[in-house]
Amino acid sequence: MDRRQALRQSALAVAAFVFSRDAFARDAERIVKTYSGSPAGFIKLSSNENPHGPSPAARKAMMDAVNGSNRYPWEVTTQLREKIASLYGLTKEHVVMGAGSSELLGLVSVMAALQKGNAVAPDPTFRLWMPAARKFGLPIKLVPLTSGKETDLQQMKDNMDAHTKMVYICNPANPTGTIIPAAELESFIKETASRCIVLLDEAYTEFSDEPSMAKWVNDYPNLVVAKTFSKIYGMAGARAGFALAHPQTIKQLNELQPWSNAGTSAVSLAGALASLDDKEFVSFCKKENRKARDIFYTALEKAGMPYIPSHTSFVYFDSTPFNKDVTQLLESQQIIGARSFEAGSKWLRLSVGTVDEMKKVASVLNG
Repeated sequence: MDRRQALRQSALAVAAFVFSRDAFARDAERIVKTYSGSPAGFIKLSSNENPHGPSPAARKAMMDAVNGSNRYPWEVTTQLREKIASLYGLTKEHVVMGAGSSELLGLVSVMAALQKGNAVAPDPTFRLWMPAARKFGLPIKLVPLTSGKETDLQQMKDNMDAHTKMVYICNPANPTGTIIPAAELESFIKETASRCIVLLDEAYTEFSDEPSMAKWVNDYPNLVVAKTFSKIYGMAGARAGFALAHPQTIKQLNELQPWSNAGTSAVSLAGALASLDDKEFVSFCKKENRKARDIFYTALEKAGMPYIPSHTSFVYFDSTPFNKDVTQLLESQQIIGARSFEAGSKWLRLSVGTVDEMKKVASVLNG
């Protein structure tokens, strides 16, 4: 069986994963569905997953928790909420749990939709929550990024009107990897959170050196900070996330759940709790991500492809100067994941894998 046949069979076996139901991205996704591990010989760099997996402590805690998963995990849920709150100088009443932060992004957008108005968001950005929000009656104004692929806060404000009920910002940004400096973001929150919900997606903050904006949730009840165990903690498949907000906002979100904090399983809660104590693993993942990212930067520079310096576990780069189709070239060598987020653009995002995986990427691009 040749490589092309192997790739075709693998794709058929796991099906195509469509990263968004937006017409904007109909034909942009040609990668495999999220699954546990890659087929033999394949390198999966598509969904910004931590290539090192959950920490050893989290793995043990999850395995141990299986034996008690016949019981509802209310006690562990409370323990985890208290642990999370302590990290941000808050109380458990400031924390809501969900099945990954994506569930909570959707929950907040439903809360906004019930207010009968519109939302404002950058474009491109993480948008898996958007189709459901529109279904609930929340039209979304998409604001183009700046020429430097950064979130345009002034244009975001200019697109707000009397009917705007929510503003969404992913910081660090997905898919570009850029970051809004803390002072600028704080100023934006202070100016807009009195008018509408500010939904701040901090899925990748732990890869950067920027602070969380959770410190403002007591001052601004409209501020909701969504975070996840999917990225640096390596628990994407376990589905554990949380949001931080003023207690009255958390209460409103709880009322939209089947029961408060219902979405996270006993096994995932145990893994998340153990992850927060495994600071050595988090430090390791951050350092390894930087090493692997630097290898990719060097490869892009040698290949003549400009890129955006990233504060995350992925890199956004312009493949226009390259004389080959980057996605097809990488796939021909069993590396899956390079894809576009902008219609008619050759800017691509590729997740950062292990050091060895990015060395393989470099050899393909520079070979």
